[in-house]
Amino acid sequence: MPRPLTLPLAGWAEGELRAMGMPEALTGAMLMGERAALNGFAVPGAVSAGGGCRLYAARDGHVALTLARDDDRAMLPALFQDGGLDPDDEAQIVAAFRARDGAALVAQGRMLGLALARLGEVSVSPPCQVTAEGPVKARTVPLLVIDLSALWAGPLAAHLIGLTGARVVKVESRNRPDRMREGDPALFARINQDKDNVALDLRKGADREALVALIRQADVVIEAARPRALRQLGVDADALVRSVPGLVWMTITGHGAAADAGDWIGFGDDASVAGGLSDALMAASGRVGFGGDACADPLTGIYAARLALERVRDGRAARMILSMSAIVAMVLDSERRRDEKALMTDLQAWGAAQGQAFSVTDMRPAGRVAAMGQDNDFWLARC
Repeated sequence: MPRPLTLPLAGWAEGELRAMGMPEALTGAMLMGERAALNGFAVPGAVSAGGGCRLYAARDGHVALTLARDDDRAMLPALFQDGGLDPDDEAQIVAAFRARDGAALVAQGRMLGLALARLGEVSVSPPCQVTAEGPVKARTVPLLVIDLSALWAGPLAAHLIGLTGARVVKVESRNRPDRMREGDPALFARINQDKDNVALDLRKGADREALVALIRQADVVIEAARPRALRQLGVDADALVRSVPGLVWMTITGHGAAADAGDWIGFGDDASVAGGLSDALMAASGRVGFGGDACADPLTGIYAARLALERVRDGRAARMILSMSAIVAMVLDSERRRDEKALMTDLQAWGAAQGQAFSVTDMRPAGRVAAMGQDNDFWLARC
């Protein structure tokens, strides 16, 4: 009987969930394969499972490019410094990559605000960097988590903390709601279930003041904003951590905060490439591809939840900046040290399975999903 196809790195995720005391029915393979199972994705080759990221051959190796936002494609002529390039012509894009050095393209693209990564990268930031600490707080139960994040990693972290009994409030911007709400409602329902919802117009001073007042009541804050975006909202995360006893503030980034990395854009698939997962797949199987479905997202969500819970138990306030790409590199290193042969076997099988359906994982039900602003009256009355 053939060996079941194993999602690479799911073993690490499983160990973290068990260490946090998550329900036995919630497994690492489930969280890492959930989106793929819900959407019927295939094991990816050079195009990611969700289709938003692609690996291109450049002169010095392969480069991953994610085109996730409406205006990303319009930036391609600037990326290649070719005003005549048609950004909708895939053949021209392939040729432009082949004619250029990948390292230079990644540097140029990151300055332009595009999400790129290349095989052979080394993480510039640690998986977690503590930038501020503050006073101790005697914990009360239940914990209050303010989830300012969107998409996958941050909401998953908040959801996992919620499974320990915490009360979670998802805060969305009225003019820029979480894109996953409409883009992938099935996954949205699973990682945002049973959260309260507050909707604010952060262009308004009164709503920004309400946000800060809400944060001051929290035990944990989770967000994924670039530093400039927080400053524009008048939110100083480090200052809040230093002044609010026990506040644990988790910032999720693509590549951490070292040097210019805090301004680099990163999504789950390209961050996985930057963390070395595609290098490992190539070394094991000889194939170009992605080692899962946006693995950096669920791995980071799991890691963020565990770090936040550990810090909450310590009681001392802290601001922690997480790097998705460095977390993938950390997990790869951990799995190599735990059982390198098993990791290589999983990656070889994964490479050989390109084009096949993801292994079916046990599906968990979606709970209550709050409408935007459903809980404004209750929470804003407390601000």
